[in-house]
Amino acid sequence: MYAIIEDSGTQLKAEVGSTLNIDIRDLDDSATSVTFDRVLLVGEGDKPATVGKPYVDGATVTADIVERQFKDKKIVSVKYKRRKGQRTKQGHRQKLMKVKVSAINA
Repeated sequence: MYAIIEDSGTQLKAEVGSTLNIDIRDLDDSATSVTFDRVLLVGEGDKPATVGKPYVDGATVTADIVERQFKDKKIVSVKYKRRKGQRTKQGHRQKLMKVKVSAINA
């Protein structure tokens, strides 16, 4: 069974046991799981997939928190204007959270 979920403007494919990197969120220190309620599609094997309009009614994906905060690889942005001598280099590392999908409820 798999599901396509929407999180922070991105679409992610979630399968039971898969690990996802999502944007960091403000959670209590005691929280051990995250629930996604914006499920766009649910599919299972050879059966036709259930597509939401825009979301599938009553479908949720539950994931356990593996790592609360880590930094992604550095993304380097370079701006250049020809014949002006203008060059700008800027780096950025996005803070992410690692979760492991434990259940898909459809």
